[in-house]
Amino acid sequence: MDLGMIGLGRMGWNMMARLMEHGLHPVGYDPDPAARARAEAEGGKVVASLENLVAALSRPRTVWVMVPAGDATEEVLHRLAQSLEPDDVVVDGGNSYFRDTLRRKEALAARGIELVDAGTSGGIWGRQEGYCIMAGGSEAAVERLRPVFAALAPPGGFLHVGPTGAGHFVKMVHNGIEYGMLAALGEGFEILQAAPFPLPLGEIAELWRHGSVIRSWLLDLLASAYAKHPGLEGIAGYVEDSGEGRWTVAEAIAENVPAPVITHALISRLVSRQRESYAARVVAALRQEFGGHPVRTEKPR
Repeated sequence: MDLGMIGLGRMGWNMMARLMEHGLHPVGYDPDPAARARAEAEGGKVVASLENLVAALSRPRTVWVMVPAGDATEEVLHRLAQSLEPDDVVVDGGNSYFRDTLRRKEALAARGIELVDAGTSGGIWGRQEGYCIMAGGSEAAVERLRPVFAALAPPGGFLHVGPTGAGHFVKMVHNGIEYGMLAALGEGFEILQAAPFPLPLGEIAELWRHGSVIRSWLLDLLASAYAKHPGLEGIAGYVEDSGEGRWTVAEAIAENVPAPVITHALISRLVSRQRESYAARVVAALRQEFGGHPVRTEKPR
């Protein structure tokens, strides 16, 4: 099937490449000429404008948007609304706020265009390991996209979770849980680091990967981070957030659901920007490992 991919950054290009590796033939576009050149150098078919992308696809068209949440997604979807036609489908695979998704669904539906929200997890390892995809949309639209989801996800890694908006809601909660798990690892290793013994933290992270009840992919990544950065030297304890934790906490409050762990994990990230914290250095290192997010060598002054 024809598929357009808008956004060829560290997630979008890796997803497009995985689709190609699974026998699909996506067409890519990114406003950054350097991103287009990188994709083209690796064998991707790219075009120089969004309008050219739409023209390159046969009807009914399917366009996957993989750009940062917020203004960038808003602008791309607005432009697509002007260019696409009834029965075309747009997939928002970014970390959009689900309430924005509900609003955008109505705007596109007025033009006969369907919106599918595909919460996507996997980070920079997704091309190799596959992406976990939480899709929201109509049965017909999701079924039409099934070959794409089958190529992107590992076995068991895709689920149609509900109508449009549900995909981004589930991904939002997923990322809120992630905040809590990262914070627990950070706190635990800060306690180990402060112990009255010269503990080998990297070796402990590696040890716990084998048979312990807390073994996990995040622990695998922490062991990898320690192997690359013994003692986490060169990594400042400054941890960004991209919104999902805030939205999760806001929804928990709105629904009268107590969520102290996720809430405290969010607050810890805010604290990390005001003072040095070993726990925050652990989280910063983990975010680089699973998402390719840059780390700071010192805090901004």
